[in-house]
Amino acid sequence: MSDSAADLELLAGAVAALRRHDSLLRELGAVFADAGHDLYLVGGSVRDALLGRLGTDLDFTTDARPAQMQKLLRGWADALWDTGIEFGTLGVGKDGHRLEITTYRADSYDQVSRNPEVQFGDTLEGDLVRRDFTVNAMAVRITADGIGELHDPLNGLAALRSRVLDTPSAPEVSFGDDPLRMLRAARFVSQLGFGVAPRVLTALTEMAPQLGRITAERVAAELDKLLLGDDPVAGIDLMVQTGLGDVVLPEVGAMRMAIDEHHQHKDVYWHSLTVLKQAIDLEESPDLVLRWAALLHDIGKPSTRRHEPDGGVSFHHHEVVGAKMSRKRMRALKYSKQMVDDVSQLVYLHLRFHGYADGSGTGRWTDSAVRRYVADAGPLLSQLHKLVRADCTTRNKRRAARLQANYDDLERRIAELAAREDLQRVRPDLDGNEIMRLLDIPAGPEVGEAWRYLKELRLDRGPLDHDEAVDELLAWWNARQNT
Repeated sequence: MSDSAADLELLAGAVAALRRHDSLLRELGAVFADAGHDLYLVGGSVRDALLGRLGTDLDFTTDARPAQMQKLLRGWADALWDTGIEFGTLGVGKDGHRLEITTYRADSYDQVSRNPEVQFGDTLEGDLVRRDFTVNAMAVRITADGIGELHDPLNGLAALRSRVLDTPSAPEVSFGDDPLRMLRAARFVSQLGFGVAPRVLTALTEMAPQLGRITAERVAAELDKLLLGDDPVAGIDLMVQTGLGDVVLPEVGAMRMAIDEHHQHKDVYWHSLTVLKQAIDLEESPDLVLRWAALLHDIGKPSTRRHEPDGGVSFHHHEVVGAKMSRKRMRALKYSKQMVDDVSQLVYLHLRFHGYADGSGTGRWTDSAVRRYVADAGPLLSQLHKLVRADCTTRNKRRAARLQANYDDLERRIAELAAREDLQRVRPDLDGNEIMRLLDIPAGPEVGEAWRYLKELRLDRGPLDHDEAVDELLAWWNARQNT
């Protein structure tokens, strides 16, 4: 297919996508046109329409100033949000759509922080040239008649057809203005399946240290979007190969130094990316916690690597070290306590299954060990199942089949125990109030010790009837008093 034919096909697809929003676009176009203002669909919305992936979140730009927009839209919108008003952006809710409308911008940057000196512009072309990539620098005119002509002064359509990310101006200028754009390049590689132009690749490599100017919260937001993309492996690898990863996620690139103990992968780095891909294949829907855990599950290997006398390589307790490293990195990126706890716990638990049975499939765990596995995983059990299965990357088909069969057996045993017991909430058979009554003690540390003893007993032996639990508690208490 010729380039012109390919472009026509892309444009026809975009028109079809936009016509699904025709009523909304006509109404909004009329609101601005009647007031003498221009309105354009812009940026990612145009790109996604051309790619056939347009949703209900739409971005617009206009020559109207923020106060004018508020006045125009107050009677038309279902809801207005002014949290971005100082940057010229007004959020609009209408008929289930989330719209963002921004006044033309002509910002300048101080090349030290990423915070621009906000300046409103007067032309569409001036607004487009300040955007991150040419595929995001196209606009479609919106009027009372609906969609109008495409404005593409920077050849974004050609870049989109070629599936390549390039900057409107020299990448050194663009990334110097806002270094976060470098990480955004990796995110778009993941989300869109695009490559980067040679000059962009050079600039990413040379300017990677400037990403250190960006706040942890903004970095984490981009990393999350990257990981939730269709091909996060490609985005992560671009980060690592250019040095961006050394700035924001150095533990991942460091795994290139550790050779996999089974010698089935180039290194632990590629093993980890394979595990990430396989974990994604097991998802019912995109799972950020699982993806982070898959990426980080082996980051403890480089610091625990040991060369054994027989010529092999071991990584003893790398799951413990990796859990601590995961917690430290995610805290530095300012993730929530819940997110930090969940990811680090999955990293900590990912290796435990490998003690389930010996090479012949015998020596299986006791029921007590199965209960502890479920109790320690807690609400993360389903994600742990996926992570453990994804962590099998051996090319030895017999070994891979044995590992999967063993895990099938473990899941079957968990289901059998769950049918007899409440495995999701393993608690002592006596609560704190009853412990205090039976032992005639007030609330305090001794109640906690008794509660933990009964929980351990519950994990070891399964549910006890009430009288048996009372007898065990009193026997423990008496023995404790006599020591």
